This record gives sequence, structure tokens and C-alpha cells, in this order.
Amino acid sequence: MPTTGTAPTPSPRIREKRHRRRTEILHAALRAFREEGYHATTLDDIANHLGVQKTALYHYFPDKESILYQCHLDSLAEVERFSKEARQRYATAADRLAYIIREHVRVMTETLEASPLAFEVTALSSERQKKIIAARDRYERRIRRIINEGIKSGEFRVVNSKIAVFGILGAINWIARWYRPEGRVHTPELGAEFADLLVGGLTCKPQK
Repeated sequence: MPTTGTAPTPSPRIREKRHRRRTEILHAALRAFREEGYHATTLDDIANHLGVQKTALYHYFPDKESILYQCHLDSLAEVERFSKEARQRYATAADRLAYIIREHVRVMTETLEASPLAFEVTALSSERQKKIIAARDRYERRIRRIINEGIKSGEFRVVNSKIAVFGILGAINWIARWYRPEGRVHTPELGAEFADLLVGGLTCKPQK
């Protein structure tokens, strides 16, 4: 009797192995992007970070852009999660915003390993760019909502919330330009410092 041609379902062990290898490829790519820049990085560079041949990468990703896109998707999934958690965990706008800033710093320094992906969206195809930009816009709107709530409740002084969000995200994204994982400042301290400075800028009165 002829077979249907349906591929067998991988076992949990095989799925876990593939997931682990895929994660290793993404982290190797992030390190290469940080050291060489996205455009200068080749698949050979990424493979060298893993100690494998370039052909091994094709079992998981067809090209470098697909790796970049997946790095964006994974980081944005974390952003989506913690920006929703902020509302569930904290009652005040100041505490919510501080939590988001700390978590965003963690994503920049740990998940993305200080790789400047925020500056490489234009390297993606137009369709992929649209999806990434749409996800970023949702995130920005959540932060603006928190700032506006803080203004309404009296926690924050009256500011242009759109400009405030751009300032906050610009400061955090710029971490990729100077942070080094092997440096003296580590994620918890850096996140706390950024939260203190950026939330404090909304709560203090401007100098006359």
C-alpha cells in the first residue's frame, strides 16, 4: 500500500534539540552583529562563532535576513509580554513605567546582547519591516498611555507624552552603541539607573 508521504512528527527530544540549536544560532548572530555590524557580517562569520560550517545554518534559516528578522521577533515578543505585565503587577504609573524601563534594558543587554538591531530595521524586506514597525508602534502607544495616566493622576508633570516616549526609547536603544557585556556595569544596576533617571525626569519639576 502506498504511503501518504506525511512526515513523521519529531519526538520531544528532537524538537528540544532543534530549539536549542536555533537559539544558539541566534545568539551567535547577535554577537557577530555587535562585533562586525549587520551589513558586514556574513553567514560564515555566524557559523564561525558556533564552530560549524555555513551549510549547517541552512537547516534552520535560509539567509542572514531571516536570522535578523527572527531576532527582532523574539525581542518584540518579550517587549509585548513585559509591557502587559506592568499593568498587572503595579498600580501606579510611575511603578509601571520603571518596570518597563528595567525590562527593556534587560532585553537590550541580555536578550539582544547589546546588538544594535533597533537600527537595522531597514535591512529587512518591506513586508517584514511593516510587521516590526507595527509591533513597535503598539509598544510606544502602551508607554504613552502610562505616561498620560501618570499626568492625569498627578504622578507626572505635564509633558508631551509622545516626545517623552521618544526620549525614553531613544536613550534605551542607544545602549547598543556603548554597552559591552564584559564591562563593569551589569544589567540590574543599569536598569535601575535608567529607571531612576528617566522616571525621575517626569516626576521632578523643571528648573526655571
